[in-house]
Amino acid sequence: MSFTLIQQATPRLHRSELAVPGSNPSLFEKAAKGGADIIFLDLEDAVAPDDKEQARKNIVQGLNDLDWGTKTMMIRINGLDTHYAYRDVVDVVENCPRLDMILVPKTGVPQDVYAIDMLVTQIEQYKKREKKIGFEVLIETALGMANVEAIAQSSKRLEAMSFGVADYAASTRARTMGIGAPHPDYGILADKDKSGSARAYYWNDPWHYALSRMMVACRAYGLRPIDGPFGDFSDPDGYLAAAKRAAVLGFEGKWAIHPSQVDLANQVFTPSEAEVTKAKRIVAAMEQAAKEGKGAVSLDGRLIDIASIRQAEALLNKAAAMGM
Repeated sequence: MSFTLIQQATPRLHRSELAVPGSNPSLFEKAAKGGADIIFLDLEDAVAPDDKEQARKNIVQGLNDLDWGTKTMMIRINGLDTHYAYRDVVDVVENCPRLDMILVPKTGVPQDVYAIDMLVTQIEQYKKREKKIGFEVLIETALGMANVEAIAQSSKRLEAMSFGVADYAASTRARTMGIGAPHPDYGILADKDKSGSARAYYWNDPWHYALSRMMVACRAYGLRPIDGPFGDFSDPDGYLAAAKRAAVLGFEGKWAIHPSQVDLANQVFTPSEAEVTKAKRIVAAMEQAAKEGKGAVSLDGRLIDIASIRQAEALLNKAAAMGM
């Protein structure tokens, strides 16, 4: 390991992150009773300009009056380029002890996070707030992706990053078929077969680079990488495919824009019993190898070493957080 040690963010279960419009309080109670690990009550994209003020009031009342159990509660504030953002922070943070985190949209530079950090710090001091607010940032512009490593180091409050694919596509002028979906034109053509005619065509993932870059920044600086929305909530198979892709890359969870997607996210980002069992066997095998003075051993016909035990321990820590 490097001599430089990075402090890890506050650990939270973050398999599923459910978006709930602040302008529709009738949805709050259902969300509170649902299975999402994290809920963000939205003041930004899901709320029309004329409804912003009432949405804030709805959120304050909902956070204070409803039983949210052990869920992590978050608000998504409006962009820093609007006149709504500061009141979003002041009104909710000053009046809601139950609030855990703030989601900062369209983060483009580290100074965006610094600005909200300064405001929240002053409120916490004024209100003598015991629970410190954490941050999640949305990387959803070309500017944000270009500065993602610097943003990842911008505040000790920062816990997670999520990928906002819709606004990112707009920012990069990408051709899209939907929010978070692949595109039939983004693929490769295989070589001709022996007859020289038939050629197979394979779709690729147009979001792979962006997801990978953001994930690396998160893991390098101790943050949780979270995949963003999949817009077609009538396509569970498409959602599952997107979630599995993110999980394989190293993501910790995924957004749900509809309650039907929550269980799918929890399913994908919860280690299976077989994975947990194998991880335990790897740890046991390496402990035995250490007693025998060996740095690597064979398990099930495959070499395992110190890197293997790090992977196994990371999975077991996640499983423990889920009560497995």
